[in-house]
Amino acid sequence: METQKDSLIVLHNGFIVTVDPDSRVFRNGGLVVEGDRIKAIGQSPEILQQYSAVATEVVDLGGRILLPGFINTHVHTSQQLARGIADDVDLMTWLHGRIWPYESNMTEEDSYISTLLCGIELIRSGVTCFAEAGGQHVSGMARAVELLGIRACLTQSTMDSGQGLPLNWATLTTDYCIESQKELYKTYHNTADGRIRIWFGLRQIMNATDRLLLETRDAAKELRTGIHMHVAEIPYENQLVHDTRNVDGTVAYMEKIGLLNENLLAAHSVWVNESEISYLSKGDVKVSHCPAAAMRMLGFAPIKEMLDSGICVSLGTDGAPSNNRMSIVDEMYLASLINKGREAHTKGETNPTALPAETVLKMVTANGAKSVLWYSEIGSLETGKKADFIVVDPFKWTMVPLLDSISSLVYSMRTENIVSLMCNGRWVMKDRKIITVNEEEVLLLAQRASNDLLKRAGITIPNKMNMV
Repeated sequence: METQKDSLIVLHNGFIVTVDPDSRVFRNGGLVVEGDRIKAIGQSPEILQQYSAVATEVVDLGGRILLPGFINTHVHTSQQLARGIADDVDLMTWLHGRIWPYESNMTEEDSYISTLLCGIELIRSGVTCFAEAGGQHVSGMARAVELLGIRACLTQSTMDSGQGLPLNWATLTTDYCIESQKELYKTYHNTADGRIRIWFGLRQIMNATDRLLLETRDAAKELRTGIHMHVAEIPYENQLVHDTRNVDGTVAYMEKIGLLNENLLAAHSVWVNESEISYLSKGDVKVSHCPAAAMRMLGFAPIKEMLDSGICVSLGTDGAPSNNRMSIVDEMYLASLINKGREAHTKGETNPTALPAETVLKMVTANGAKSVLWYSEIGSLETGKKADFIVVDPFKWTMVPLLDSISSLVYSMRTENIVSLMCNGRWVMKDRKIITVNEEEVLLLAQRASNDLLKRAGITIPNKMNMV
């Protein structure tokens, strides 16, 4: 998909929320897109006067809200075909009995279709960029992302040890884990008009030797890219680190071996104490908070304490078997409510000011961009940055009356309020129609692929009702 280098698109008469360092909001704003970047932003009359005569497209927003595209910093795109296979089961059944058999039987085509299906849901929830949490067949993901038209940091699921691994994974060597990721970087990094970046993946410390941890650290530093890792998800993980490495917990051990750096994106990080939060802050580690998935299996993450310590916290959905809903809009709502409720639970008194709307909106925009190491180009609406943004129609039953626009975006907005999405200067969705892929065709392919994959994996979903 090539960028329209000669295009000049003018959007005017909109409520523009920039999420820039000054938190500017234009009540009657205009924005100009030239090629793949924002050329100008300001008051609508001035923008129209200067650019409308030479524009290739003029869009009257009619008072709708224009804001940066959302960034989902933790999503397993190759798990989308597994939506519903692991509901209401314990973690070990979830992992060893459902997810690993599913993933280990995937083909490259499965990954491609799964990523397309996931991408549709991401686009409809306003996501212009996502961080793959670690999945199968990055080549299939890359094909899908190029077609979808959004931005991604793609990561291979990487494990070289641990109990319960499927046979075809248990034989993978550390050398393979490192070299295969270097090859992916060489092949796909900065492709699709620069929309795809390749990161290194560490699935979790329970499935990584020390050599894999250290060589991943060094390889990512050498190639100047990121590392995506599940960190301190469950108490058992911390206990295992204590028993096998003689250090109290995952974060403390990672600090000891020099893995807590600014290019690390730590997912979940639920079971961390005060000193571990200090280690994360000191290392400038980024944390992806996935409230729905955490509530389902992990617990309450100390997000307010992390933010207070200066940690850059963003939002993710996790994968479909962990959440079922790939809507970052839902995660915004949940993040604020859950963390308000946690204050009352842990401190014995309510704190309605915990994670206010402004903070949550920043988590899915500016903080998201910083978390994926892309803030110089995305995450806010500023002159010179990439033209990644969404248009929200607030004049629907979900958001009327519109009294406080920022609060309404976090507490009232639904996915159906998001009507248009642009990434890299190209319309991906316009007037609720996704332009880049045939949505109906993808849905049919996905249902068929999911059925075939579960049959190959030998996964049977028990009936929860007495069907007659």
